[in-house]
Amino acid sequence: MDITKIIIMAVLLLFSAFFSATETAFSSFNKTKMRTLAEKGNKKAVKVLKLSEKYDSLLSTILIGNNIVNIALSAICTVLFINIFKNHANGENIGTTVSTIVSTVAVLIVGEITPKSIAKEIPERFSMFSAPTISVLIIIFKPVSWFFRFTKIIFSKLFKSNDDRKMTQDELLTFVDEVEQEGGIDRSESELLRSAIEFTDREASDILTPRISVEAISEDLTNEEISRRFNESGYSRLPVYSGSIDSIVGIIHQKDFYSSVYGTDKTIKSIIKKPVYIPLSMKISDILKLLQKNKSHIAVVVDEYGGTMGIITMEDILEELVGEIWDEHDEVVEDFVKLDEQTYKVLCTMDLDKMFKYFDISDESDSATVGGWVLEKFGYFPKIGEEFEFANITVKVLDADDQRVNEITVTLRKEEEEEEKEKEIG
Repeated sequence: MDITKIIIMAVLLLFSAFFSATETAFSSFNKTKMRTLAEKGNKKAVKVLKLSEKYDSLLSTILIGNNIVNIALSAICTVLFINIFKNHANGENIGTTVSTIVSTVAVLIVGEITPKSIAKEIPERFSMFSAPTISVLIIIFKPVSWFFRFTKIIFSKLFKSNDDRKMTQDELLTFVDEVEQEGGIDRSESELLRSAIEFTDREASDILTPRISVEAISEDLTNEEISRRFNESGYSRLPVYSGSIDSIVGIIHQKDFYSSVYGTDKTIKSIIKKPVYIPLSMKISDILKLLQKNKSHIAVVVDEYGGTMGIITMEDILEELVGEIWDEHDEVVEDFVKLDEQTYKVLCTMDLDKMFKYFDISDESDSATVGGWVLEKFGYFPKIGEEFEFANITVKVLDADDQRVNEITVTLRKEEEEEEKEKEIG
């Protein structure tokens, strides 16, 4: 009877929708949410996670089921419409054509587009809803599914791909940006994740305190002089050099100095701890491991000739992950100070990439700091008041000496000035 065929077609169409929605739900659900539900005792969530671990078997079952119901639907629909138009002169052709149109439209709208759109909106709920049924179907279709998986293995070996399927660092950073934009994490969490991802790429040259800024003491200083240096610097650890700062022989701790040396006839040689030496190109992740292994808080960065280029502390490394760490004795120094709507005061010891990002500019430079980049642009040691233009900014030296540039001002040029300058160049 035609009514029976219509009912069977409706049931098959529902199964087609079920398989299509299940495929979308299992490929879209949030694993973190599902694990959270599973940890709270949700049995369906546990089943979904187990099924997702065998995704090839799951996908084969879904595709087999979907194809079976769609083929059966098309066959029954053809028989139905041929019977309807059997009394017409060309009834078989008309019935076949009409059944093709009807079944195609029905499968597309009811069996594919609509269920997939719904499943995309509620992937966790639908995957948990469909998990029990799919688990049973996996067992039923296991022989057929095994055959298709075997065929897949053969073809994958014949057409082996050399593409690297691992997620790259850039892709991971893009993913973090997308999660932040969607509201999954806030800005501080996003910055922490970015720092952690980029952590392994950073080198000693990116975070070192240059030798000119290193507070170090000579091993020949008196105990009174060393005590004064501890008090003036505010540091709890100081590098000790022999002859010149290019020959750092160790590190002394303030607590050891006052408990074992100060007020006695002893010298600091008895409390000097052996320094950790590292090259400029060493990754900071490796430096952290080295400092942990040696139970040290300071590493001395040396050049190819063994001379001191600077130092890196454990705090410097941690700040790469979590941002600036201030204690009650630190003098708070801002990298950027806004002077007016267009002008900013910039500290030249700041990371160059940070300034480029802040002003949305870019340049190829071998320098790690703003000061180094400014010297590159001038080609000599500039005097206070000298300036140059780059991209849409004007850089002016605010504070400098014979050895380095300490502070600059960065002025954003207005659009009208840019247009006039372009005309002059033109």
